Amino acid sequence: MIKESVKIDNETGLHARPATEISKIAMKYPCKVSLIVKEKEINAKSPLMIMAAGIKSKTELEIVCDGEKEEEAMEELKNVFANQLGE
Repeated sequence: MIKESVKIDNETGLHARPATEISKIAMKYPCKVSLIVKEKEINAKSPLMIMAAGIKSKTELEIVCDGEKEEEAMEELKNVFANQLGE
């Protein structure tokens, strides 16, 4: 299991489009992918769960990848967060 902390830098937080982007990346990998926000674990393969969490701009969260190809999943997710989720 690997973990990385990231900060949401885009102005609108994790609304439908970035939540879907995160989920599409997470679903490409066989490992478990979660987002931990304020002690709550969110399944990153579910865009609805990400949107329901109401994650706002400037929020710190932790990406957790556990299982096969966890390093590749983490790298791709870190890149999408670093690029402000394409916004």
